[in-house]
Amino acid sequence: MSQYPNLARRRFLTLATAGFATLAGHGAAHAQLSQQATAKRRTRNAFSAGAPVPIDVNARPLPSFDLRDRSRIRFGKLEYRSGLVLTSSFPGFGGLSAFRFLEPNGERFISVSDQGAWFTGRIVYSGRAMAGLAEVEAAPLLFMDGKPITEHGWYDSESLAIDGDIAYVGLERVNQVMRFDFSKGFIRARGEVVPLPAVAEQLPDNQGLEALVMVPKGLPLAGTLIALSERGLNADGNLIAFLVGGPSPGQFSVRRTDNFDISDAVILPPGDLLVLERKSSLFSGVGIRIRRIALASITPGALVDGAAIFNAGLGQEIDNMEGIDAHVTPEGDTVLSMLSDDNFSMIQRTLLLQFTLVE
Repeated sequence: MSQYPNLARRRFLTLATAGFATLAGHGAAHAQLSQQATAKRRTRNAFSAGAPVPIDVNARPLPSFDLRDRSRIRFGKLEYRSGLVLTSSFPGFGGLSAFRFLEPNGERFISVSDQGAWFTGRIVYSGRAMAGLAEVEAAPLLFMDGKPITEHGWYDSESLAIDGDIAYVGLERVNQVMRFDFSKGFIRARGEVVPLPAVAEQLPDNQGLEALVMVPKGLPLAGTLIALSERGLNADGNLIAFLVGGPSPGQFSVRRTDNFDISDAVILPPGDLLVLERKSSLFSGVGIRIRRIALASITPGALVDGAAIFNAGLGQEIDNMEGIDAHVTPEGDTVLSMLSDDNFSMIQRTLLLQFTLVE
């Protein structure tokens, strides 16, 4: 038996999942589609009235991040603060693919699931550590006609950007972005389609728009919506990204290295873009990293890159990390929060993790 039984079990499950996906080909794709269909039915049934519903979310603390050394807190430029394993009996809970704070104090949040649902609530703290979630509600994303977007065959809601009362949601499989005005009923608001460059429609199925960030006032590209693809590659094998609106709309690319794909991004107050990335393979297992890219380097036609400030793998408490956001504490700490998408799978978890960024 392994010295680290949890690590051994998770490595087996990860390699099994990656191996089946690699070896089974069309069979794995069929299984994935079947799983998605089941999740869509569960989500649709959960919102039979099409209105927000309160839900209970259970939170189990993760006192440490490293499975081998429980006392270790430093990981690259990040220091572990706290983490939670989230579960709920609500049938539509899961598949959380993006995460944003609604207030600068790191408490009220909003998330979207890849099955076309909003989740909002408040993080409860005990000192500096997260203790649980409260006041959680769920609701379907609504189309312009007031019907859930899933009724139009749109679901795969993978990315989220907030600009005051306006929320932008990226839909991966149809490669569209929807705009929601929260001043018109908050998560009851109806979405409208945002025009995108024509090339966005040509991004690969299930590897399209995966991260959205709005550049705030006072920074280069202020007022621009940055849209990053998961694995839409240009002729040079780099990741395709877009500048939507703002002073310099256009297309740029992010250098792809070590087989990592983009899963989310956030802009720090000083003006750097943090890009959350992940990879999964039969041989190397699962890994995540964060790269720091100077916002000033992003211009139409540019190829941008940045150093990794954080790496984690099967030796740490990670899963399919798909959401990231940042807030600053009253003490001046910049805190990064990361959220995982469990894909509605029995062998994956919904994790909410927090780290302090150490400059």
